[in-house]
Amino acid sequence: MNRKITREIRVGDIHIGNGMPVVVQSMNSTNTLDIDGTLRQIRELHEAGCELTRVAIPNMDAAEALNSIVSASPIPVVADIHYDYRLALAAIENGAAKIRINPGNMKDDAAVAKVAAAARERHIPIRVGVNSGSIAPAVVDRFGGVNADSMVFSAINAIQLLERENFSDIIVSIKSSDPRLMIESYRLLSQQIDYPLHLGVTEAGTVKEGVIRSAVGIGTLLAEGIGDTIRVSLTGDPVDEVYAAYSILKSLGLRQKGVTLISCPTCGRTAVPLIEVANEIESRIKGLPYNIKVAVMGCAVNGPGEAREADVGIAGGDGEFLLFKKGKPIRKISKDNVIEELMTEIHLSGTESQNRGK
Repeated sequence: MNRKITREIRVGDIHIGNGMPVVVQSMNSTNTLDIDGTLRQIRELHEAGCELTRVAIPNMDAAEALNSIVSASPIPVVADIHYDYRLALAAIENGAAKIRINPGNMKDDAAVAKVAAAARERHIPIRVGVNSGSIAPAVVDRFGGVNADSMVFSAINAIQLLERENFSDIIVSIKSSDPRLMIESYRLLSQQIDYPLHLGVTEAGTVKEGVIRSAVGIGTLLAEGIGDTIRVSLTGDPVDEVYAAYSILKSLGLRQKGVTLISCPTCGRTAVPLIEVANEIESRIKGLPYNIKVAVMGCAVNGPGEAREADVGIAGGDGEFLLFKKGKPIRKISKDNVIEELMTEIHLSGTESQNRGK
């Protein structure tokens, strides 16, 4: 896949852009004033593979709490700022690894200039986060609505303001809840700037619906080589955002973290409880560190032949399963023992894969 090469921006110890691996982000759903709860969730996100997280800074108390959060966090913490530039200044003072500002919600150019000066002094990058729901009315009128042109104009305008302050540690997002508008806007913006792009479908919805909308928007752009870091925005546990992000990246061969599960859709030939087995295996492999592919197939038609690229897998028969590795049959397994025996083989294959990589 030919990815667009953008500038490289450092956020804490994470490098974004310039062909580096696409970085997975999330955002805490906790009250930032709840320091212990926020750190607990950050650790859960980190364990799931999250590399960067954002916390809301709605007031000065939250900005001050950031100091304790940053010092104990295993991953860089981004401060999410709206409206009041003084919150951005306080977040910088309290150790934020990056500042996110929405140009549609921060209308005072002089205030943005102060944020840029403070961030430049501390070598802290700024994400210009344009959102289709907060485009300035004058810009909407100028371009005849909320569209790719008005969104890109807003982003470029904010970028130029920061550049006038000799600030260039910039990452840009240009999100919409409409995947089509999001795709069109990022395509247009990518043609005009070389700053790293943070991809996301904002307000994508619940885990069930939001994953689909995010996969359409984020996946389309990544497949075109656009995008350096992503967040899957879901109404739910942010840990699910991380799992979804890696699923999108793995499906395109952009990241290889964790086990990849493939399974067939079932049909009238299926004579085993395939759906239950597949769901249970999926829940058990979450968080496993092995970069392997596991197949759960329903019958001989979709068995070892079609899943020959899998490191390990099972194919259903008449009330039992056939275990196979790299497309070669190994032995039959009772449907009553199939989950435990497959998990044993997953751990064996995963350990072998890790040892080969050393």
